[in-house]
Amino acid sequence: MAKAAVGTKFYIGTWAVAQLKSIGGLDLTADTIDVTCLDSTGGWREFIAGFKNGGEVPMSGFFTGTAGQDALYDIFISGAVTSCSIVFPTTISANWKFDGVAVKIATGAEVEGAVTFDAAVKVSGQPTLTVG
Repeated sequence: MAKAAVGTKFYIGTWAVAQLKSIGGLDLTADTIDVTCLDSTGGWREFIAGFKNGGEVPMSGFFTGTAGQDALYDIFISGAVTSCSIVFPTTISANWKFDGVAVKIATGAEVEGAVTFDAAVKVSGQPTLTVG
């Protein structure tokens, strides 16, 4: 049964990034290496796994200037690889932990609208999914 996303949090180090409306999930992919050769049988190409990629975690919400948003800005400026996590609500009891590099920070403001905040963190190395 599907669970509500309310209560999901993104952490940069120990700081929760507040006022998020959406947190994109990790987008794990793997390269493939073509190992088809003249000895391959059946007329089918053959592949082995290559390097894996954790992708980027986009997020968006409202700009509030809170400590978590400031921490994300600080690692963007420094370029530091920092521990990150996505913690799902207790009804799901799961989390992602990974090292990441901030690759996007954006704010915006429009007439009759709230000040917005968009960011993205690029996963560095192997992420860990813990369930239960």
